[in-house]
Amino acid sequence: MRQNPDAPRAAFEQELLSAIEAVHRFAVHLTRDPSQAEDLVQETYLRALAHRDQYQPGTNCRAWLFTICRNAFLKGARHSVREVATEDAALEALAAAGVHAGMAGTDPEGAVFERPELADAIRLALEKLPEEFRTAVVLVDMEDQSYAEAARVLGVPVGTVRSRLFRGRRLLQGDLLAYAEDAGLLARREENT
Repeated sequence: MRQNPDAPRAAFEQELLSAIEAVHRFAVHLTRDPSQAEDLVQETYLRALAHRDQYQPGTNCRAWLFTICRNAFLKGARHSVREVATEDAALEALAAAGVHAGMAGTDPEGAVFERPELADAIRLALEKLPEEFRTAVVLVDMEDQSYAEAARVLGVPVGTVRSRLFRGRRLLQGDLLAYAEDAGLLARREENT
């Protein structure tokens, strides 16, 4: 039986097409602008097609495309490089535990953040995150990439991904908690005076 010589190319193109929505979502999170995101997706796919020989069949095509997308974004972006101060991980964990404990009385199941009416608040809180935190959160929490895959896409060690996720999630949690209190979805936490 003779194999179709165009089969590998068709399979590659099918993988590219199946990932386009995820790449577009990622591009929107990077650019924060739907029009720029469409340009970034187009650039991503042009680069992917131009460098199809670098793709290894059987690997994670979405992660490969996310890497191309992020690199295209960084190459085209004219933003200043910010240094993020490294904080003590124990203090970060303690602060997160404090927020959780403060919510336990009014939302013991932690279900308030799963409400559909919070979708816009979540999107806005995500947009406010610094790029390095937002990108890690989007890749792992929204695009279901593993820590190792996110580290490859971002070009950083896995530990850096974990740190950025932890801090990004904590910032999101703080914003969403304040929103939920303002909206009356949660009782206000009592401030220590």
